[in-house]
Amino acid sequence: MRVSRSSVLLPVSAALALALSACGGPASAGPAPATRTLSSPTAAGAAGPSSPAAFPAVAWPMYHGDTARTGAESGMPAAGQLAIGWNAHLDGAVYGQPLIVGSLVIAATENDTVYALDLAGRVRWRTHVGTPVPLADLPCGNIDPLGITGTPVYDPADGLVYAVAETAGYHHVLFGFSTTDGSVRVERDIPAPDGQPRYDQQRAALTIEGGRIYVAFGGLDGDCGPYRGSVVAVPASGSGPLLSYVVPTAREGGIWATGGPVIGPDGTLYVGVGNGAASAPPFDHSDSVTALSPLLSRVAEFAPSTWADDNANDLDLGSMSPAVLKDGTILAVGKRGTGYLLRASQLGGVGGQVAQAPVCRAFGGTAVSGSTVYVPCEGGGLSAVDVAGGQLRVLWHGPSSAAGSPVVGGGAVWVADWESSVLYELDPATGSTRHEIGLGSALPHFASPSLAGGLIFVGTAEGVVAVRGA
Repeated sequence: MRVSRSSVLLPVSAALALALSACGGPASAGPAPATRTLSSPTAAGAAGPSSPAAFPAVAWPMYHGDTARTGAESGMPAAGQLAIGWNAHLDGAVYGQPLIVGSLVIAATENDTVYALDLAGRVRWRTHVGTPVPLADLPCGNIDPLGITGTPVYDPADGLVYAVAETAGYHHVLFGFSTTDGSVRVERDIPAPDGQPRYDQQRAALTIEGGRIYVAFGGLDGDCGPYRGSVVAVPASGSGPLLSYVVPTAREGGIWATGGPVIGPDGTLYVGVGNGAASAPPFDHSDSVTALSPLLSRVAEFAPSTWADDNANDLDLGSMSPAVLKDGTILAVGKRGTGYLLRASQLGGVGGQVAQAPVCRAFGGTAVSGSTVYVPCEGGGLSAVDVAGGQLRVLWHGPSSAAGSPVVGGGAVWVADWESSVLYELDPATGSTRHEIGLGSALPHFASPSLAGGLIFVGTAEGVVAVRGA
């Protein structure tokens, strides 16, 4: 199933526009929310009605809005002055992007709780599904506790929001939540494909295609233990066989970039793979852009000719999800800072790039508008890269502190800096700052805004903040 945002956006945007006037201050308690706690989750039944018309339309159903991770919102009003609409304090940090489904803002926390907020920031329902793993129980890492980290995904075909929670005992469990009341309709344990659940972390955003939820795994911060990167395909129904791909390196090769798997027009999945164990030939399929079939067979890959040195010095491509453009090209950038332009139809193997040029050390997910890719940079500011005509040209760098993952809408580029907790509204032609605003709460690493109507939503270390931007 491919989400067609153009067919469902207008009614949601209208509802959001009507809600703007309700966002003039801090979130209030409102009516008592529906609360469900599953301290000992059990298998759930099938998901409700089968008619897609019965389920809410979507404005932002997954990370960066669609399976191509374009991060572009065509229905947003023209950007203008910024003001805080509300700041909702939840029971833990929100590392993933908030989703916008119907008139709800869906957010998942590191306390293994999924919330639905209304457009004024009031809790409508919340569902707690387990006990997260404290940092003290992990061999390494930097998230405490470790619960739901990857951005969830909404499926309008069944009306469920899917999220993966890490729970006590190092279990990774896929849950499907009804958007109506938060009830759990799907629950499926995901055994670690590498056999090392204690060392695996699910940071990458989930995606959905053809009735399957795709879940990628990397390691914990510090790269401790014998983990290997992997992708698992779980039937959206919760029943049926699991499919998986494990990076065939002796160790590491994490698939951890926050954007997660990116899906091309033909259904091929593209993932950025981190450094592996090998620092000399033969090539071990790490430090790569790897193409996977919907059944998770490896069908092609690209790796820099410097892959061995990348592996030895932690300068791999695994820190950013590949950017897939409509013209069939792919831009890959990683920790070394070199941008590689690839052909999606023929990735080219080792050293098979169409073009390359210095860009920046990139971490997170990109946004794409036409032939321009907005690249999240660590130091030196966000980069706008033009890839027209098979060339690779850096157009501008944004503010040096704007290190988050960008999105585009309302004639602006939006980026949140997780170090200063500032949201920037940038001119897409020059990268200059039009407006900026402090968000009033610390941000998780790699924070990225969600856009819908005239609102910008950002997950924080305490919950979700909504900014009026039009």
